[in-house]
Amino acid sequence: MDPYLAVKWLHILSSTVLFGTGIGTAFQMVWAMRRGEPRIVHGVATGVVVADWIFTTPAGFIQPITGAILVHFSGFSFFEPWLVATYGLYLLALACWLPVVALQIRIRDLARAAASGGEALPDEARRLYRIWFALGWPAFGALVAVFWLMVARPDLGF
Repeated sequence: MDPYLAVKWLHILSSTVLFGTGIGTAFQMVWAMRRGEPRIVHGVATGVVVADWIFTTPAGFIQPITGAILVHFSGFSFFEPWLVATYGLYLLALACWLPVVALQIRIRDLARAAASGGEALPDEARRLYRIWFALGWPAFGALVAVFWLMVARPDLGF
């Protein structure tokens, strides 16, 4: 296979994994938290944390590497305005995702403790979930914008 096409395929595949895992795990976490049952929240949060480590993290590392290779192969300047915007949006998504992972782990642990003690999900877990939920929106929007920039390659004029 042509090296350019192989890298492009890997870039598209990893972006699909990154975006798809993010949406899928977010949906599961929202659904579990709506129920508010500690046992369910613990099980789902555990799966979400594992999915982030198995799928999201490798895809998140692959994206900038394959992206840089594609920029090089394509002959674009690394400083094209649409690429610079992409870098900023990707960093925004990363800045939201890093605390989200820590929040998921903490929510998981709080839910496990509540389930073990036969208690209700603590208010702290709900508070952390609200922060988690709020951080998901800018990350989602940033990645949607990155997809648009990759397809449109607009002249941003700056």
